[in-house]
Amino acid sequence: MSKRNSQQAKTAARERLRAERERQAKRDRTKRQLIVAGAVVVVLAAAGGIGYAVVQANKPGHWEAVKDEKVVAPAHTSGKDGTTVVIGKSTAKKTLKVYEDPRCPICAQFEQTVGPTLKKDLDDGKFKMQFVGGTFIDGDALGKGTIGSRGEGSKNAMSALGAALNVSPEAFLEYKTALYSAKWHPEETTDKFKDDDYLIKIANTVPALKNNATFDTAVKKGTYDAWALAMSKAWDTNKDGVTGTPSFVMDGKVLTTPGTQNPPMTVQEFNSVVGAALKG
Repeated sequence: MSKRNSQQAKTAARERLRAERERQAKRDRTKRQLIVAGAVVVVLAAAGGIGYAVVQANKPGHWEAVKDEKVVAPAHTSGKDGTTVVIGKSTAKKTLKVYEDPRCPICAQFEQTVGPTLKKDLDDGKFKMQFVGGTFIDGDALGKGTIGSRGEGSKNAMSALGAALNVSPEAFLEYKTALYSAKWHPEETTDKFKDDDYLIKIANTVPALKNNATFDTAVKKGTYDAWALAMSKAWDTNKDGVTGTPSFVMDGKVLTTPGTQNPPMTVQEFNSVVGAALKG
């Protein structure tokens, strides 16, 4: 190989090396640009996600919004916002107020044990029953206008009870019995009553509510949601001094088992306490 050819070969080799370096540098720049662009997209997406989460967190919840809705009262109610619910024979001279919360496990215990006796007394005309429903287990304090953070099952079940009451007082009582039954009543820590389908499933065990399209629609649409909150407010602002459930009041007096501050939880205690109140 001549010296000239050798020099040309070296020059060509250097040119090829330079060109390759430029191509590699271009590829590196493109890669860096893609990485930066991707990072920007990720940041924007994250920011968007955070922004969405903040917006969602600050949006009023369903029950917060319901507080401002007009109350639709069920049939067979009276008083402000339909929160007076009295069931029984008109000839009964006295009224037993029954304070309950749908999620209350002690209420369920009472209903399972003493409920049939109370229902027989109603049927026999011994007294009328006034139902006052609270939702404090959800963490609500409607007397102060606040919705709590421990669930929504009490409110939702109360709304469903309103839908049952709209059908008939008998449907209301039977549905209440079903809600508190050992088969259907959930643990206090399990907020199953927030599920409309679960409430409707229970209702299908009540003849008057089984496959009742009007009832089902009212539950799913929340027709009586505002009424449920109004009822809860009536519980919170009661003048009887009731602070827990179940509680029973007759003639303005809270009925308790003698020697205790506890409500009557057996048939014998109930008959004794209520019998004495009826004579008083």
